[in-house]
Amino acid sequence: MPDDLKARVKSMALEVGFDEVRVTTTRSIPHAGERLMHFLGEGRHGDMEWMESTAARRASPHLLWPEAKSIIVLGMNYGPDKDPLDILKDKQAGAVSVYAQGKDYHDIIKKKLKRVAGWLHRSSGMAVKVFVDTAPLMEKPLGEAAGLGWQGKHTNLVSRKFGSWLFLGSIMTTAELQPDQPEKDHCGSCRLCLDICPTDAFPAPYELDARRCISYLTIEHKGHIPEALRAPMGNRIFGCDDCLAVCPWNKYAQTAREVRLKAREGAGDISLAALLKLDDTNFRARFAGSPVKRTGRDRFIRNTLIAAGNSGDASLLPDIERLLNDASPLVRAMAVWALKQLTSADEFSALSSRFAGDESDTDVRAEWTRAARL
Repeated sequence: MPDDLKARVKSMALEVGFDEVRVTTTRSIPHAGERLMHFLGEGRHGDMEWMESTAARRASPHLLWPEAKSIIVLGMNYGPDKDPLDILKDKQAGAVSVYAQGKDYHDIIKKKLKRVAGWLHRSSGMAVKVFVDTAPLMEKPLGEAAGLGWQGKHTNLVSRKFGSWLFLGSIMTTAELQPDQPEKDHCGSCRLCLDICPTDAFPAPYELDARRCISYLTIEHKGHIPEALRAPMGNRIFGCDDCLAVCPWNKYAQTAREVRLKAREGAGDISLAALLKLDDTNFRARFAGSPVKRTGRDRFIRNTLIAAGNSGDASLLPDIERLLNDASPLVRAMAVWALKQLTSADEFSALSSRFAGDESDTDVRAEWTRAARL
């Protein structure tokens, strides 16, 4: 009966739109906790305090729900239809990570998970809970333990069938299902993902320092981005796909079949000039239903100003100068930095005399002072 139930669960999951379905146990990742504690002990989580506060449960899924016996790990392919690295050549456009160019995957996957979990509960009477990134569950190690793929040297899951492009979701259940075999590491001597990183965010293979990761800096980090990391960001304004896109296993990747996960028209090729004009209302309207919206307008404009400063495009100066009067200190400070990159010493000095004298925010004043010295 358990094997038959597992087969029917897999069939149902594929029917609702998942591309991969595997099963593991709640005690299948005994070493994940050690790696997590090392990561936290080094402070590599930055200001993601939630990772530290939930560390014990995150490291041991059975503590999250002691009655659960099995974890069904499901993958949904979101493979792009073009090379995500191409946009990096267009300095007048902002590069948005592939995963954020379509509809918010949390909503799409959670609804599908609920359909599968609901069917499992009705069919077996067993209790179920669904998870998509919103609970302390280490889905990448679980995905490896279940056989969906392996955590590559960039710490992301790599699939032999779908390359770098799998969204993960999980169903924990009290049903005792036969676990699948874990996937082996197939990275070999390759280090392309490590070498391509613009900000050297990998202290060693299989280790990530989020504080240097462009995805963390542009999405999770709430404060000012360290000055030394701004130029390497280039035109990446929301996330970074470099380490994912360069993986040789992408030769087996397929374009997403879920239409809502595909890039919306213009989503991955966005004019910096247009983005710099967004106020909060227009930002919310433009990115409604997108993962970008969750970051908020101020952080998004902070990122866009860094891209503008890296663009070499002086036609952006009027919009940048206007943002010196923005309500957000985060935005004003990056406007200062962007101006410094695109103006001569005399032009910057003139602007400084007009704006810096009235600046009461210490961080913004420090940005003016720092830029004036360069």
